[in-house]
Amino acid sequence: MYIGDLHIHSHYSMATSRDCTPESLELWARRKGIHIVGTGDFTHPAWREELEEKLEPAGDGLYRLKETYRILDDSVRNGVEPRFVVTGEISSIYKKKDKTRKVHSLILLPSLEAAQRISVKLERIGNIHSDGRPILGLDCHDLLELVLENCPESVYVPAHIWTPHFSVFGEFSRFDSMEECFGDLTPYIHAVETGLSSDPPMNWRVSMLDPYQLISNSDAHSPAKLGREANLFDIALSYEGLARAIQSGDGLLGTIEFFPEEGKYHMDGHRKCNLCLTPAQTRECQGICPVCGRKITVGVAHRVEELSDRPEGYARADAKAFESLVPLPEVIGASAGRSPASVRVQREYLRMLKELGPEFSILREIPLEEIEHVSGSRVAEGIRRLRSGQVERIPGFDGEYGKIRLFDDEK
Repeated sequence: MYIGDLHIHSHYSMATSRDCTPESLELWARRKGIHIVGTGDFTHPAWREELEEKLEPAGDGLYRLKETYRILDDSVRNGVEPRFVVTGEISSIYKKKDKTRKVHSLILLPSLEAAQRISVKLERIGNIHSDGRPILGLDCHDLLELVLENCPESVYVPAHIWTPHFSVFGEFSRFDSMEECFGDLTPYIHAVETGLSSDPPMNWRVSMLDPYQLISNSDAHSPAKLGREANLFDIALSYEGLARAIQSGDGLLGTIEFFPEEGKYHMDGHRKCNLCLTPAQTRECQGICPVCGRKITVGVAHRVEELSDRPEGYARADAKAFESLVPLPEVIGASAGRSPASVRVQREYLRMLKELGPEFSILREIPLEEIEHVSGSRVAEGIRRLRSGQVERIPGFDGEYGKIRLFDDEK
């Protein structure tokens, strides 16, 4: 089985860490236990040059980091050898049916040569130099057509489909069907990315999504955020195997998820007014914030409810498996009453990797007795609660991340 995180960003994207380099991404993929990681930002010319310099073909449409650039690090026991797949995200902002649409698209490609061909075409349309995730005034239908014409082997996935500001179904673009967005090219869409603020059960409620594979990725803006969502594959380690799994489900075992409440657009609300609302409460307020009188930011749960035709708790018979996790530093921090970013927590995190193995192995597989032997009973208990879903969920809203509590204050 392979773990893949396909939607990430480079240091050329806005609001990203300067550490989003191939060597740091490869290091953190090893630490996390991620076998396939997206390159992100394939449209940016300088990033492509950096990828061409630092990566080498691994065969079958994937790449590996050249040995000379590998960061020497013995902190992970039984680490993986990550492969890169060429990916990128494009932001389309355009008018359709007298409404401004803002939609992000995730694209997978079989080679850097294909990335070059598509980027040459996109450069004639807009600026691809200023941001790793370019903003183009290009209808999603036309973007999909351009990508398919220049690389028929490409995979096009509508990104984080429920996010309010930049997505197919989000509150501000408000497409109500895939056909409304992609028209006659809708049959070429085979998968959707659910995003941090929704999980598979939320998407199962919407029957029009039944034909699509549900995938999840981190959308990481720093290497340490890799894998906060990811995909589980049983495939040949190749671009062809990866593309087939995403588009047909053959070899896609399931996903690793955020708890959706932890996503920063799960519920409705106003961050400046510290107001978090359920969809029912928003309707009672008629969409107007009772504190400041401005329009409430409608979140993912609300839009899912608007488009759903099935009750909460519905389970698809053909559904893929999923697991909801939080990053290991959050578990360690919760068990010690410290910030996940504290020096003590980070030191313990690296110690656990060295003695036990990659982060995903610790969170998902390693026996609790072994974890307790290395890190004590509280960390082991936190992981037990995480695996069983025994957590308190405080939802995020209007750009404010939610919180997942493993221990209450008294415990």
